[in-house]
Amino acid sequence: MTSTINISMNARVWAMLIVLSMLWGGSFFFVGVVVTDLPPLTIVALRVGIAAITLWIIALMIGLRPPKELRVWGAFLGMGLLNNVVPFALIVWGQTQIASGLASILNAATPIFAVVVAGILLPDERVTPLKLVGVGIGFVGVVVMIGLPALSGGGSFIAQLAIIAAALSYAFAGVYGRRFKAMEINPIITAAGQVTASTIVLTPVALMVDGPLDVVAMSGDTWAAIAGLAVLSTAVAYVLYFKILELAGATNVLLVTLLVPVSAILLGSLFLNESLEVIHFVGMLLIAIGLSAIDGRLWRRIKLAKV
Repeated sequence: MTSTINISMNARVWAMLIVLSMLWGGSFFFVGVVVTDLPPLTIVALRVGIAAITLWIIALMIGLRPPKELRVWGAFLGMGLLNNVVPFALIVWGQTQIASGLASILNAATPIFAVVVAGILLPDERVTPLKLVGVGIGFVGVVVMIGLPALSGGGSFIAQLAIIAAALSYAFAGVYGRRFKAMEINPIITAAGQVTASTIVLTPVALMVDGPLDVVAMSGDTWAAIAGLAVLSTAVAYVLYFKILELAGATNVLLVTLLVPVSAILLGSLFLNESLEVIHFVGMLLIAIGLSAIDGRLWRRIKLAKV
């Protein structure tokens, strides 16, 4: 039996979504640092492995214990494949072939897939015209903010398809992950189980494809970026992800991919002295309009006020 959730988002959930977008926005920076020193599968294996250790330490410290049921670990494996193994590998590999700006735009297609996939598979997240319009406006906002030249700086067509496939995998993961609420599993345990299953799958593959990791040759900057990627952009981020998924549903949690470019640009202006231009604010406004349409409450109030 599918549990019913409130698919509108209150102020608390919006705040969590913004924090999540900042954590995932930082992942593009961290990957940009390490991708020149480490091969893609090794990066992904380190990311989920260190995140798993971090999350289990937190879980044990607060008195949570790993589940013993085989069906729960089977669900963790499915979630890990859809939400970590497939998209992480595709995105990291794609970023070796195309610019990060284009990768961000293609990744922002995730809510488009999420609206369609959730609308087909989940009875309480049906597709509505307002949702489709909102996703379209938000996606245009991402393109405007990052810049149309990013679309022409394509590089490998296969790499672009890889990022799009990752976005589709995220959409299915959002739908698949709804089962953990019905199973009454704590979001920290869900996050830990997911990245643990991903580590079990990825570690032998990374060793076979990339070879053993040369720990001595890694610089301090590389280790710092790996730590940031694993602890902040994976461990902490996925606790928030599963909590938002539990509270607001698959479509709403994946709206974060529209906010990630906003966070990345704002973080760049705060910490890297990058300039904010008018076009960035225009893009952010379009994204805000799109998000409000997907949420729907403001638009319903406007409609009622006119009646």
